[in-house]
Amino acid sequence: MKFASHRRGRAGALILGLAAAAAIAVPASASASTGASPVVGHVYVNDNTKGSNTIGAFNRHADGSLTPETGSPFVAGGAGTGAGLASQGAIQITPNGRFLIAVDAGSNQISVLRIHFDGSLSLVSVTGSGGALPDSVAVHGNLVYVANSGAGDANYTGFLLGFNGRLFPVPRSTVTLAADAAPADVLFNGTGTKLAGTEVGTSVIDSFTVGLDGRLTAAPGSPFPAQGLGPFGSEFRPTDPDQLLVSNAHNVGAGTGTVSTFSDGFNGTLTPVAGSPFADGQTAPCWVEISHDGRYLFAVNTASGNISSYSINRDGSLVLIGSFTIAGGGADIDARLSPDGKYLLVDGAGHNFVSVFAVNGGNLTELPSSPTPLPAGASSSGIVNT
Repeated sequence: MKFASHRRGRAGALILGLAAAAAIAVPASASASTGASPVVGHVYVNDNTKGSNTIGAFNRHADGSLTPETGSPFVAGGAGTGAGLASQGAIQITPNGRFLIAVDAGSNQISVLRIHFDGSLSLVSVTGSGGALPDSVAVHGNLVYVANSGAGDANYTGFLLGFNGRLFPVPRSTVTLAADAAPADVLFNGTGTKLAGTEVGTSVIDSFTVGLDGRLTAAPGSPFPAQGLGPFGSEFRPTDPDQLLVSNAHNVGAGTGTVSTFSDGFNGTLTPVAGSPFADGQTAPCWVEISHDGRYLFAVNTASGNISSYSINRDGSLVLIGSFTIAGGGADIDARLSPDGKYLLVDGAGHNFVSVFAVNGGNLTELPSSPTPLPAGASSSGIVNT
């Protein structure tokens, strides 16, 4: 109890400090412009470069186009693997926009970099991940959890993010997983009261409630069986923190991909909604992203080279709208919407580029300026933007 009280006080102080910093942050629109389209934000990918890992950075323009950030790529401080991580969320931005957190899978570390007003990055800290082959990060407030996917050392481990950008392990926070679990995604719901993780290797979904001390309590019955092989990308619905949507990436056969919706009970119990899972008619839907208004879900079909789009009903059931081809696509991975929801950015790791789509409800149109090359030598995993 002494630890819990101490951590609650510390967390409160950090949150107040972070809020104050956010209040004086310089808006991205103050950045320089290129041509007729001003810079309104920035895009980052975890390059996962073999040996010394780097972060690729781009200026995001009002028309959706991307140009390389001066100084990119930026040194991450740890090592990458030089191969795809097969995970969602390998890079995240803290809620206040001050820091970027990225996994260094090749050195079993996590890097924290400061985001400057012009979009450039500087290394703040590198910390051991608490396991082997970290591949996904979840952030809520100053609480951070990482999924370690290495065989024999797979787990979820918690950290507190200090105001100075340093990570401090939460004592006794590690949840050990089966050697063949291969967790692909770890994420908080919108209120930070729940945490979920997908296990590709065992086709189950872990569900927890999050205590005030930052530690996890497994839901009764967790882990829960997935509704297909290889539960992979996942996201809590932004407008309903009790709905969890998960892609099933490894169903056998072409065109057999599905997406599941679960109701997440007060104690973390996962229950499929009526009609789940929902077919998308494509192969290997791995990465998912939900519109900020909670009305649409986009699933990147890695083996099909396209993106499926669904409308989301109030109860979480899905209605397939269709699929949209990625020009030159193949082995496309993580996707992220711009803060205004107007553009969907897709990490086309298979061909070393980023694709950008204009979003109109559940419909997508790839921009004429797309795709944009990634840094040379990148084996990117994860994409975020401001």
